[in-house]
Amino acid sequence: MSDKIRDEFDAWYFGMFPLEREMIGAGSASSARNRDLYLRCWTASRAALVIDLPPTPTEPDEPDDAIDDSYMDAYYAAQGMRHACAKAIEAAGLKVAP
Repeated sequence: MSDKIRDEFDAWYFGMFPLEREMIGAGSASSARNRDLYLRCWTASRAALVIDLPPTPTEPDEPDDAIDDSYMDAYYAAQGMRHACAKAIEAAGLKVAP
C-alpha cells in the first residue's frame, strides 16, 4: 500500500474517530486492532473497485478527399484522454478494466 493511500485512509479514519489517534498513541491494543480491521476492509473495498472507461476508439478510415492527416486529430486526442484518465485513476490506487 502506498503512503498516499495510507494517508487518505488515516485522514478518513481519524476524521470519523478523532479520539482513536490519542488511544493508539497511548498504546491501546483494542484501538490499534480496530484501526487495522478498518484498514483491511477499506483496502479490500478499493481493490474490488474497477473502473470501466469507454472503449478505445477505432481508427477512422481515410476520407477520399483528405489532403493531410488532420482527420486523425480527434482519434489521437481521444486516445490520449483515455490514457490520461486511466493513469489518474490508477494513481488514486484504483483499477481500470482492460
